Amino acid sequence: MPDAITHDQLDLPLAGLRVLDFAQFLAGPVAAMRLADLGAEVIKIERPTGGDLCRSMVVNGQSFDQDSLVFHTFNRGKKSVAANLKDETDLARVRALIESADVMIHNFRPGVMERIGLGYETVRELNPRLVCGAVSGYGTTGPWVGKPGQDLLVQSLSGIAWLNGNAGDGPVPTGFAMLDVATAGNLVQGILACLLRRSVSGKGGLVEVDLMSAALDMTSEQLTCFLNDNGRAPKRHAIGNANPYQPAPYGIYKTADGYLAFAMTPLATVAELLDAPEIATYDQSEAFEKLDEIKAIVARYFAGKTTQAWLDILEPAGIWCAPVLDWPEFVATDGFKALDKVQSITAPDGAQAQTTCCPFRIDGKTVANPKAAPRLGADTEAVFGAMAPASA
Repeated sequence: MPDAITHDQLDLPLAGLRVLDFAQFLAGPVAAMRLADLGAEVIKIERPTGGDLCRSMVVNGQSFDQDSLVFHTFNRGKKSVAANLKDETDLARVRALIESADVMIHNFRPGVMERIGLGYETVRELNPRLVCGAVSGYGTTGPWVGKPGQDLLVQSLSGIAWLNGNAGDGPVPTGFAMLDVATAGNLVQGILACLLRRSVSGKGGLVEVDLMSAALDMTSEQLTCFLNDNGRAPKRHAIGNANPYQPAPYGIYKTADGYLAFAMTPLATVAELLDAPEIATYDQSEAFEKLDEIKAIVARYFAGKTTQAWLDILEPAGIWCAPVLDWPEFVATDGFKALDKVQSITAPDGAQAQTTCCPFRIDGKTVANPKAAPRLGADTEAVFGAMAPASA
């Protein structure tokens, strides 16, 4: 990455800020990782035994530097302090660390931090400038507060799984933790906003995000349509469903050798480009009313040619369309390579693994954070040793 900004250049926007990351698994750690990408010193506070549960969550048999590769995906560039929050001595040292911090992130269930003695009201007294970020599954009130805040469960409860797939399918969740990542983005936005406010007022603040609110935010277009449609549930399309509130021919279709995504296009244009006189018999207003009929005709035509043959017809005409690629095909494209969004992370023993990097550029350069996630407790003595002795 010749055009990347690396942390040893010390010119990143959040350089000089200290973030304490008490979170596990995904949403909280991803938010803290993004702050680390932007230059903040992120100290992960972990249990002395086992640490973040994600360390042992080996997926597809992939491990790296003594832990799961998944753990490194969410925790690159951080430090690790091992502390038992039930031990008064360790808790006192953590409290002292909070006094030196700018941001604190946790994703314990509502009430847990209060029982530990690190609730927001307590830490605000320790450090009035602290910005505290709290992640939960369903907010802090209501009957679902005690439910596990896990991505698949929230997709299922929120209706997202019923938006995906064709009419004849069962519920279809996304193939990745979409809501965790979206929640992390919401948390970063809120933290940065409070840091900006702090620069004026001198006071910190509390940012609370949850997966269910992220689900509502991500589906705001479709949910708004539902809320203003007399309570009628959205109807998934029989063929090529991609958005139940988009008219025919919007969707994904099978071609002779693959699949093609086909976006918003007037029916008259569809009829002309596909050389499909049957479609010309439909009025544009019927793109909603008779969408399954129309999409069945579109599907029949697309199946008759290869994906590239259709692209050669549609793209010169300015139609929004694209081949449906799998990852081997995607990473082989020049478009993927031009993004320059893959970096190598390096472990203390020199081992390397490839992962993604910060999704935006700063001053025209990709932001690289090439240090792997920390080994459990690797920075305990260095961090606590630099502080004045704390009393229990």
